[in-house]
Amino acid sequence: MLEGILFEGLIYSLMVLGVYITFRFLDFPDLTVDGSFPLGASITAYLLISGFNPFLSLIFAFLFGAIAGIITATIHNKLKVPGLLAGILTMTMLYSVNIRILGNRANVSLLKTESIFSVSNFFANNNREIFIIIFLIILIILIKLLIDLFFITDLGLSLRAMGNNEKFIIQLGINPEVLKIVGIALSNGLVALSGSIWAQYQGFSDVGMGQGIIIAGLASVMIGEFFIFSRKNIFLMTLSAIIGSLIYRAIMYFGRFYGYYINITPNDLKLLTGLLIIFSIIISKIKKRDEI
Repeated sequence: MLEGILFEGLIYSLMVLGVYITFRFLDFPDLTVDGSFPLGASITAYLLISGFNPFLSLIFAFLFGAIAGIITATIHNKLKVPGLLAGILTMTMLYSVNIRILGNRANVSLLKTESIFSVSNFFANNNREIFIIIFLIILIILIKLLIDLFFITDLGLSLRAMGNNEKFIIQLGINPEVLKIVGIALSNGLVALSGSIWAQYQGFSDVGMGQGIIIAGLASVMIGEFFIFSRKNIFLMTLSAIIGSLIYRAIMYFGRFYGYYINITPNDLKLLTGLLIIFSIIISKIKKRDEI
């Protein structure tokens, strides 16, 4: 049970980090993630079937996810389309793109291809799970450190400040459109990277695997902030996203496997997610009021 929570929580934590960037730093409601998550999985499936190195597929997944983010940002910046609608447009188009990438199929199996987890097959069953967990922890820590380093640069600090005060950024002589492109591209790159790892772990890619992923991401962000409420220390901010992902997946895991004790079925998990978000919003407002 614990292994399952860690597997899901760690893999999805990259998606949550991506959502955190647009939601908290840019104050941009980006629904592109519902399309960029399966985009990363689809690109990975295509490359693995073609015989590419599975680790190289992670890089390509990130790049294509970033391109999806750039498209959303460009629609928003140049056509003056509201961020929410720009994300919906890109997400809708990506559904057809993902099917095309998968060879006009909605689902492709990866069980017979190499993956980043293939080396774990040399271990015994119990040791294999431990190896995968250690591998994921190391991978997530490395990516987190890279993100932390980026957000303490001048560009990263400007990006963090833009969501709070865009006029201040303009007064500094920085083009906010460029910051939006960078931030949304980075966000969707991380989401697509998460989708790539998830597809390799699950052994298949499906065009519908990103449905509702934005809601899970928002819930994880808010749950993480409930435990680590920091808006200044970038290390704690990104850490809260990872912790939130683990806690959210634990709640969903218990809901799936033990919810029948209180008459909760898998069909109720979306309702549970919505209630978690509402509860987190209420708690955050109470905390802000107490600080004042």
